[in-house]
Amino acid sequence: MSAEATNPATPAPATPSPELSASPPLSTSLERGDPHEQGVPPSHRRKSRPRIDLRRLGRAALLGTTSRDRLPDAIGHVAEAHRAHHPDANMEPLRRAYVLAESSHRGQMRKSGEPYITHPLAVTLILAELGAETTTLTASLLHDTVEDTEVTLDQVREEFGDEVCYLVDGVTKLEKVDYGAAAEPETFRKMLVATGNDVRVMSIKLADRLHNMRTLGVMRPEKQARIAKVTRDVLIPLAERLGVQALKTELEDLVFAILHPEEYEHTRELIVDNASRASDPLAEIAEEVRTVLREAGIPAEVLIRPRHFVSVHRVSRKRGPMRGADFGRLLVLVNEDADCYGVLGELHTCLTPVVSEFKDFIAVPKFNLYQSLHTAVASGDGEIAEVLIRTHQMHKVAEAGVIALGNPYAPPSEEQSDEQSEGRPGVGGRPVDGERVDPTRPGWLSRLLDWQEGAPDPDTFWSTLREDLAQDREITVFRADGGALGLPEGASCVDAAYAQYGEDAHACIGARVNGRLATLSTVLKDGDTVQLLMGQDPASEPSREWLEHAHTPAARIAIQRWLAAHPSPVATQDPAAREAPETPETPAAARPTDASAARPTDGPSARPAAANAVVDQPGASVRLAGCCTPVPPDEVTGFAVRGGVVTVHRVECAGVARMKSSGRAEVEVRWGDTTECRVTLVAESFGRPHLLADLTEAIALEGVAIVSATVEPPSQQRVRHTYTLQLPDAAHLPGLMRAMRNVPGVYDVSRAQHAAAATQ
Repeated sequence: MSAEATNPATPAPATPSPELSASPPLSTSLERGDPHEQGVPPSHRRKSRPRIDLRRLGRAALLGTTSRDRLPDAIGHVAEAHRAHHPDANMEPLRRAYVLAESSHRGQMRKSGEPYITHPLAVTLILAELGAETTTLTASLLHDTVEDTEVTLDQVREEFGDEVCYLVDGVTKLEKVDYGAAAEPETFRKMLVATGNDVRVMSIKLADRLHNMRTLGVMRPEKQARIAKVTRDVLIPLAERLGVQALKTELEDLVFAILHPEEYEHTRELIVDNASRASDPLAEIAEEVRTVLREAGIPAEVLIRPRHFVSVHRVSRKRGPMRGADFGRLLVLVNEDADCYGVLGELHTCLTPVVSEFKDFIAVPKFNLYQSLHTAVASGDGEIAEVLIRTHQMHKVAEAGVIALGNPYAPPSEEQSDEQSEGRPGVGGRPVDGERVDPTRPGWLSRLLDWQEGAPDPDTFWSTLREDLAQDREITVFRADGGALGLPEGASCVDAAYAQYGEDAHACIGARVNGRLATLSTVLKDGDTVQLLMGQDPASEPSREWLEHAHTPAARIAIQRWLAAHPSPVATQDPAAREAPETPETPAAARPTDASAARPTDGPSARPAAANAVVDQPGASVRLAGCCTPVPPDEVTGFAVRGGVVTVHRVECAGVARMKSSGRAEVEVRWGDTTECRVTLVAESFGRPHLLADLTEAIALEGVAIVSATVEPPSQQRVRHTYTLQLPDAAHLPGLMRAMRNVPGVYDVSRAQHAAAATQ
């Protein structure tokens, strides 16, 4: 069965103690707030229902009335919670769903010995407390019937309609008999695809996992750890991205208790010690804030929000020894958006603000719908209190995320339609157009659904999903056409290209970031404007190097798929034959060990072909390797080759590692007195008129002679120039490379690395 649990009346040792946890039960969920903590002390809580005795509910499920003229006793608490958010809700679907679920699960018991119906009841109550609408609650009551009983999806569809059937199917697990070890990742893939069409699927799954985590103590320790890790890696990030902070924070605490019992116990002791203090500095600051707002005439509710366990643990690790005000935050709730800024102004005027702590998530909401003003104020004795300022509606959305939206697929009311036609903000004060605004298909979910199609292998999907969800911060970059792209923090221009163009991004040749030319490896920052430069060549192809700069799964999978379909030719040349071949750009010069020996000439005037390298082997000649073109003061080493020649390489050259691995003995090499040297540079640029002339002029202005130059045919509007240059002094090399990079259109200048070396 899908829900394995222990007796809820006997909490498992690994579960946070209700009397000590800073997280209250979900019956008070709307008194909790931001993405980082939850909980309101009893003195500040609104009147709430007592925590439900699921054992009693289980008996009621078997013995309670199920007459058609009123609701069964067992779902009375669900109905009460539902009516608190939806006073006019039709309870008949809930009654019929409960009757079907109870009769279908009758005789089934949980591992703790309780009637199985207690699990769907508890899951439904969690969602009802958060404000879920009737369709979600109906599906929640039935969420295990198709998986664990003889009820079929066709029966659910016939009795409750297509919407409920879709939600039940979305959370139904795939059978291990059919999928084997791939059952779990493929179940999550199926669930995510279903969530792409209806976010309520994931709402039910999150509530289902929360109840199972609350009652996990009956399982073997190794199974507890396995379930907790999946919860940590997949479910908690999904709860965060959907904005369901009330579920996310409690899941975090339950996982913390199972996977890190020692740290959990230490954190519990910190909370107990703080609760035993005679004075509460946070309460004193809260009273001072109430006084300030009362005198300013701003109606507001000021609450104290104790941090939950994981939040306390993080703060203690970040700040060291904790003071009294560190164990919670102040939450100020007002009626209108404008009042939020009015409160902020009064607090910063009448109290001492900590400017570095200010964040405006109202003007710039988080990607998960979260809106609030964050600030901090200092008291006279040095205590610093963090303050959250938001409206009651923002608070509801901050707690319940997409669940607070009710049925996001229902047609808008007349009032909502009027707001949208006037261009006023939609849900939570956000504008009503744009990809990242749509709560039913946020940008991160669209990207996830796109890349999962390219990851048919369950193992690849599972590992990539965890990696993707681990990126918990999103940035927004703006396209040149005025649109926006949501990307994870650390994304590069390569990621932006694939996010905007999909596999057509193979033809991308460069980018402009904030109006300036940039390489595709450039890491983007929140608020950057990026213009992607696309080539017109139908044979355009991605570079293997792009994989090093791709941060998003969509980009990596697209590049890997192309590379797998177009394998590069394997070099068949004998390794010994690839030893630093002579090229027109870097002629091999037989060099005597004496620095005064003759030098080769280029043209009518005799000039040094390369810097003078010296080896302590009588009669040996020296050749500078063409694969890495060493110049003073590069750190170099040498290897004896045929004909009594010693080739000199930079120590970081790939050929050095290859020759060492083949058993070649190194020869000590040092630079002689001659500072004049020859070097080969490669300039990568975008094609444009007069580029060659501008590069040649920049080189000449540095006092450097051009021995030879080659320009490869343009590819994807990119041009590669190779110059062999004679420098009067090796010390001029950094300045020369800098001058070449400053030529408009040139995006990279590097020392030559011969292709043969790259294959080693």
